[in-house]
Amino acid sequence: MADLRNLVQKAFYLGVGIADYAREKAEINLQELKIQAQKVADEMVARGEINVEEAKKYVDDMIQQAQQANPNETEKTQQKEPRLIEIVSEDDQENTEESKQENLDDLKQKVESLQEELNRLKHQ
Repeated sequence: MADLRNLVQKAFYLGVGIADYAREKAEINLQELKIQAQKVADEMVARGEINVEEAKKYVDDMIQQAQQANPNETEKTQQKEPRLIEIVSEDDQENTEESKQENLDDLKQKVESLQEELNRLKHQ
């Protein structure tokens, strides 16, 4: 039972980590876009194509469009309902011990066949 708790805890931490990583990447990409848009606007001002106020509006519009095109991942996850996780009691586990053993045997057989195939592919 402790193994199941440990597995659930690790899965939760993995999900949190992935969400945080995605948020950081989105922030970095947004900052890079802002820098690039500012460079383009500065070049246009230097050539006299637009004035400073128009350049500022151009950069703000670019950032706003990027944010609308790729909404924050946290906003997406907040709109969805949480995923249901089924916790199996010990009574249920006793009933499925036999099926678990069968599944374990099947998995062992599949691993052995994959190892054989991998060895065959290595020797080709």
